[in-house]
Amino acid sequence: MGVVQNRDRTALCSFVEAAVEPRTVVVTDDGSEYATLTERGYQHRVEAAEERLSMVRLVFLNLKSWLSGTHHGVSSKHLQAYLNEFAFRFDRRLAPFSAFRSLLGIGAGAESPTYDELYSGEWKHSRISA
Repeated sequence: MGVVQNRDRTALCSFVEAAVEPRTVVVTDDGSEYATLTERGYQHRVEAAEERLSMVRLVFLNLKSWLSGTHHGVSSKHLQAYLNEFAFRFDRRLAPFSAFRSLLGIGAGAESPTYDELYSGEWKHSRISA
């Protein structure tokens, strides 16, 4: 998961290029924002939202509930960190012990910001992958 500034073609396709290997099948709704994915080297397949994309919507509903229920809202400055945590928890939801071991390993090698870097805006939250 990653923060995207808006829903225009440039922002969404740039996110796909940063997160997905070329020649991968990318499934989207029929939005015109994704029209250039094939030109960018992806196999683009359009599906109706009621089919496979309903699972994606369920993930976002869970994210919204978690953000508003647990954190009671978040600032845009730290949104990427919250997305990282949600993705980490979601990916490991069926194996809590594995999640704990993974967290220890990630924490041991992670670079952390100072308080000043975190609140001045100098620190950029990284995107994590599973």
